[in-house]
Amino acid sequence: MRVGAVHTYCIHPGLPVATGTTTDLGVSSDVRGLSAQQLVSINHLVSTYGQTDDPVQAASVGWAVKAIVDRDTTLHSWGYSGDSLSEAIDYIMRRASPENSAAIQTRVEQYLTEAAAVRVPHVGGSLTLTTAADEPTEGTIVADVDPDASGVLRLENAVFADTGSAERNDVRAGVVYPISAPRPEGNDGRPYTVRASGTFTVRAAAVRLYSTPGQQESAGPADPQTFALATEDTSARPVQFRPRIETSARIENDRFIDDVTVSVDDGVWPRLADGSFVPLSATADLYRTGAFPAESDEVPSNLSPVARLTLATDPARGPGTYRVELADRLPGPGVYTAVWRISRDEQDPAVAPHLPRGYAWAERFASPSQTEQLAPTPPPHTPTPTVTPTTSAAPSASPTPTALAATGVASASAGGAAVGGIIAIVLGTGAAIVARRRPTRHP
Repeated sequence: MRVGAVHTYCIHPGLPVATGTTTDLGVSSDVRGLSAQQLVSINHLVSTYGQTDDPVQAASVGWAVKAIVDRDTTLHSWGYSGDSLSEAIDYIMRRASPENSAAIQTRVEQYLTEAAAVRVPHVGGSLTLTTAADEPTEGTIVADVDPDASGVLRLENAVFADTGSAERNDVRAGVVYPISAPRPEGNDGRPYTVRASGTFTVRAAAVRLYSTPGQQESAGPADPQTFALATEDTSARPVQFRPRIETSARIENDRFIDDVTVSVDDGVWPRLADGSFVPLSATADLYRTGAFPAESDEVPSNLSPVARLTLATDPARGPGTYRVELADRLPGPGVYTAVWRISRDEQDPAVAPHLPRGYAWAERFASPSQTEQLAPTPPPHTPTPTVTPTTSAAPSASPTPTALAATGVASASAGGAAVGGIIAIVLGTGAAIVARRRPTRHP
């Protein structure tokens, strides 16, 4: 029967087609005590095949619907006494339309087999978001809904990894969809939450019921049932960053001192939920060589650290410059170079998720800002003592002059003569030197 633009099918086998005013009672899942399986089967047939102007197809749907509602009455209401639906159909159709009887029988069997395979739908379900264990920007979403349901998913603070879109159509039950959830734009570093919502439809275990008072009732197609689902991360996702270090070292009082500036590439230092900065740990190995080493990407394999420096950033400050001083004095003269590193593997377990998977940063070996020399301590200066000349004792008084044997001159007079001779020799020598330095005159 056609009600307006809708083809409807009788659900009271044995009753004649209704005439008169028909009332649309709307979609109903409670029709004459029919089970959910009967209703979903009928809805499938009248929706998929019943909206047709083909009389053979429409007659086939009508026979199948009546057989689903009440097979026994459908078989025997017009005088057929056997137990074969095909024979019952032929019993009627060979008199009404014998040329179409065989085609109708075949289609009815097909429709009944197909209708029996339609599952009773489950309305509702759940969405599940996951976060990768070591990569908070990655994860998945999956819908636990009826296998025949389909829907649309929308993401907040994430996109589907394969399309880059925050919305996806034709979402199916049990399909795992990878998502990408980088730090949202404008986020100040605090943890963030991915949210998902979806709208799903599934075939209804119901029919649109039409009634003619005191006469036949008929079933038309019921629209799919629609339901909404929503979920969000069970725990917020930490913001990730790529920290790095710049350093300036010096040696004072035999101690290695380093001013370490910690920063982040993209300018956002992660925060905890309370707004404090995530504390970062960094370590530096200190190496000693006999001369200034060549700068390189790797530490020479023949060197072993002689000391270690450690840094933990302040949750109240976050990035900035920190002074790190070696607690002990350096072991002796030499050239010292520190090599700082930041590694995800060396962070506190609560901090590690804030760094990308496998993140490791290290300074170049022997960078000029990190290489200082401790010179040997010179020996103490001992002044040379000044020698004080010894004062000679005054000569004693000369004894009584003694007469020389040959001349009879007193000894005092002889001493005077000796002095005079010495003076003469000296003067003579000086005259000779002057003479040698005087230029030679030529005629």
